[in-house]
Amino acid sequence: MKQSEQEARRRIEELKTKIRTHDRFYYAASDPQITDQAYDALARELKDLEESYPQFKTNDSPTQRVSGGLQDGFKVVTHKQKMLSLDNTYSIEEVKEWERRIKKIAGDRKITYVVELKMDGVSASLTFRKGLFVQGATRGDGERGEDITANLKAIRGFPVRLRSDFPADIEARAEIYMDKEEFAKINGERQKSGENLFANPRNAASGSLKLLDPNEVRKRNLKYFVHSCGDIAGAVIKTQEEFLNSAHRWGLCVNDTHTLCKDLEEAIAASLSWQERRDTLPYEVDGMVIKVNDWNTQELLGTTLKSPRWAVAYKFPGRQAVTVLKGVVVQVGRTGVLTPVAELEPVPCGGVTISHATLHNFDEIERLQVRVGDRVLVERAGDVIPKIVKALSSQRTGKERKIEAPHQCPVCKSEVFNDEKEVALRCINPDCPAQLKRSLLHFASRQAMDIEGMGDVVVEALVDRKMVASIADIYTLTADDFLKLPLFARKKAESLVAAITASKAQALRRFLFGLGIRHIGRKAASELARSFSLDALFSAAPGDLAASGAVGAVAAKSVNDFFRQKSVRLLIDKLKRAGLAMAEPAAAQRKKGELSGKKIVFTGVLRRFSREEAQQLARAHGAQVTENVSKKTDYLVAGEEPGSKLNKAETWGVTVIDEQAFLRLIGKRINDRDTGG
Repeated sequence: MKQSEQEARRRIEELKTKIRTHDRFYYAASDPQITDQAYDALARELKDLEESYPQFKTNDSPTQRVSGGLQDGFKVVTHKQKMLSLDNTYSIEEVKEWERRIKKIAGDRKITYVVELKMDGVSASLTFRKGLFVQGATRGDGERGEDITANLKAIRGFPVRLRSDFPADIEARAEIYMDKEEFAKINGERQKSGENLFANPRNAASGSLKLLDPNEVRKRNLKYFVHSCGDIAGAVIKTQEEFLNSAHRWGLCVNDTHTLCKDLEEAIAASLSWQERRDTLPYEVDGMVIKVNDWNTQELLGTTLKSPRWAVAYKFPGRQAVTVLKGVVVQVGRTGVLTPVAELEPVPCGGVTISHATLHNFDEIERLQVRVGDRVLVERAGDVIPKIVKALSSQRTGKERKIEAPHQCPVCKSEVFNDEKEVALRCINPDCPAQLKRSLLHFASRQAMDIEGMGDVVVEALVDRKMVASIADIYTLTADDFLKLPLFARKKAESLVAAITASKAQALRRFLFGLGIRHIGRKAASELARSFSLDALFSAAPGDLAASGAVGAVAAKSVNDFFRQKSVRLLIDKLKRAGLAMAEPAAAQRKKGELSGKKIVFTGVLRRFSREEAQQLARAHGAQVTENVSKKTDYLVAGEEPGSKLNKAETWGVTVIDEQAFLRLIGKRINDRDTGG
């Protein structure tokens, strides 16, 4: 090797070490040791040397954080473990109620807690293999997210290689955020250039991560904090506190404000203390996260469809403002519920301008004693949803008007029904245009039947012109019918008819969600579709629905009530005649067999199926699929590169089987070519 090459190699390694050291000072310690100009000079020298001596360029070099230039778009990736969202609480009593619930499961176990700031940023998963960063992804729908690996590498201080005694594999969970100073700077620049301003730092961070050019992402000066572990192999971690300390040792940025608390009383005290000091932080936080510290106890508590039971968010009281209530409009929902909405003098509140706020129902109006013309105190509940807190009655002039509950539906003029069980007024006219409009929009939405082009304007026109009287009627429409509507040309009309026709093949889970059954969201609809055929739902009793594990007791009753209606049977018959599939791929109905009633968990990479496909297959054969291993787990199916679940299963004596054994349990013929044997 020539002397000049030896010198270059030595200087490249020296520069990489210096840049990583200054990254840690700047981001992890918030104590920069050199100026930005001096830092940029080091980075430029390294880049020039690597271009002159490409044989010494490595994947973990700081220069590789923004390599690759523009991306064509973001590919979709499947999370190894679901990224669940936290349940929110808005009062100390709700936090205490959360603890009462988890203690019913945990029994006599001593529970300690870790309290962390709830960052107002964007959730992301970070995957490292053998210490190298290999993939970053957004939360997405919890099961799948967008690949933002290149953009995360563009964050200054983000480690492309872990240091110290890192685990063999780890998927960490992080919050990507923008601090207040950078947010103000970017909005100032956007205002000067005439661009739309970001509403808050979270939106600015989210918008930055969606940029296709990593070099542009780097200019936004995003930051991150790792807060949780999705999956880990090659390290024994027993508590959340131990994980956070280990993550810091591995070179990941961890918020040093977290607190270990011996009981809930200490956790509440820590949360309230930060509530008072939130404005002293350089970044936005909207609450605290209280987590059970012990990982074994976390496994025991498990998860719901949406959230971990072992953690809860305590949301700080919403930002408040005073404005004038100009009037009240009554909206009719797709289930007929009449909701009063306040029209307000626009007022800045919590980073956005509020001009409308919910009044929930007319009992709430009576409780608040609010009147049109009142000066009112409004807040963004949980820093998101605007609501009226109270009327400032001492400031009344005598010109204010009392708000009366309507006796007729504001849309169809039918008499309204007072549903005392729900404290709600409801229009029960099945032909009410407002209900039909909202039902059609929901049915055609991207998350449901995904009928592109069936938007507000089209639905309004179809219903107002009486071209449709039910959801099923859209499947009878032709291109010539749409040409009768404003702004429709032949190509647009044919495209919409094609989208309607294509929706006939949508899976049962999308169809169930599109029906708008009360208490049934996307995840519950998916679980129902995996457990029951459509015909079975018509005869399923509430007990059968709840026993399947697909839904809880309240949702089970709602589903049963829905499918008992004669109008629903007529609608489904009409949709069947229209040719809708209304079936779940890979068998929606559970089969009886070896796995019937068994609790099963999957880990590692399977050869024949994706994890989601294997889980669907297990459910179809009567198994109860869970995400976490516990002492009650019957089988752990371990594929290649299994995670920490394998160690836990072996510790607790859970039966561990491979993919071929799983196939034998469900009675599926094994083909060597399919399984790689």
